[in-house]
Amino acid sequence: MRTEPRGYGEDGRERRLLVPETTDDLWHLSHVLEPGDDVEGDTTRRIQRSDDNLRDTGGEREHMHVTIKVTDVEFARFANRLRVGGEIVQASREDQLGHHHTLNVEANTEITVEKQFKPDQTERLEAAAEATDAPEVAIATVEEGAAAIHTVQQYGTEEYVSLTKPTGKGEYAQPRTELFAELGQALGRLETQAVILAGPGFTKQDAFDYFEENYPDVASDVTTVDTSGIGDRGVHEVLKRGAVERVREETRIAREAELIDDLTARIAEGTKATYGPDATMEAAEFGAVETLLLLDERLRAERQGDGDWGIDADELVTTVERQGGDVTVFSAEFQPGQQLSNLGGVAALLRYRLE
Repeated sequence: MRTEPRGYGEDGRERRLLVPETTDDLWHLSHVLEPGDDVEGDTTRRIQRSDDNLRDTGGEREHMHVTIKVTDVEFARFANRLRVGGEIVQASREDQLGHHHTLNVEANTEITVEKQFKPDQTERLEAAAEATDAPEVAIATVEEGAAAIHTVQQYGTEEYVSLTKPTGKGEYAQPRTELFAELGQALGRLETQAVILAGPGFTKQDAFDYFEENYPDVASDVTTVDTSGIGDRGVHEVLKRGAVERVREETRIAREAELIDDLTARIAEGTKATYGPDATMEAAEFGAVETLLLLDERLRAERQGDGDWGIDADELVTTVERQGGDVTVFSAEFQPGQQLSNLGGVAALLRYRLE
């Protein structure tokens, strides 16, 4: 996510230029934009012609710049698109003011948002911006005698290292474990959350077995994928098959699953955990919350006035953060989020047990 400050609006609301660069960024935006926000961007709109000399063909699409007052936000995950609907309050064509319009926000679409950003929303945007520079996934491709590592950035892939170690027979042949060792060392230096190990034949499996024995921390992050080549060619095959997106999704689910497992274990033992809006708010007021767990769709409903909690969701988040606690927002699309939903959509891991 690219984000740049754009000053303040007439009523003191903050203005920011936001450019989502991945599907994850669109998902983050869906939990930042709310009814009442102003969103500005370029779009196309079907315009009915009123010229007497032209036959009405149902309208022609024209490019224009609009600002809409948001009424609804929909994340279309499988279309890789965020739909932001609302009333047009500013437009390059004045005759379009007051009409309803939907901005289709996709990767690399520039929009300017004017709103009162809440602390957790600002943190969400900052985290998405930091993810642009930090490689979450590395693709290691290996075959007999050669290997390469590419980091996956939001803007594309970049070669990190290329290794050559002749193996097999001959004067210059070296044990293949030397190649695996250099590859394992290089992967260990990268601060990535996941590694895709790819290549033709059985060499990648032999490399993985070597990692399990000698570089267990690297091996624990590895997913293997079959490709017909290594280097740029192998990376292209990995990307084409959607392996990076799957690994990213699995990594996020794994983080959420670890937290929900810790929560349910503590609840079963009756130690340092609580759930439900009232009990969690009470724990926050005592400064006992170490990690606050919130369900994205419930948080959105509460903020829009459609929820049934007897507490203020924003006050809960602010109270936890003021006392040095962490806040994790779960996706309702995945199993850990569904488990959290069964607990009322809000829970907390505590610093100490409350009687």
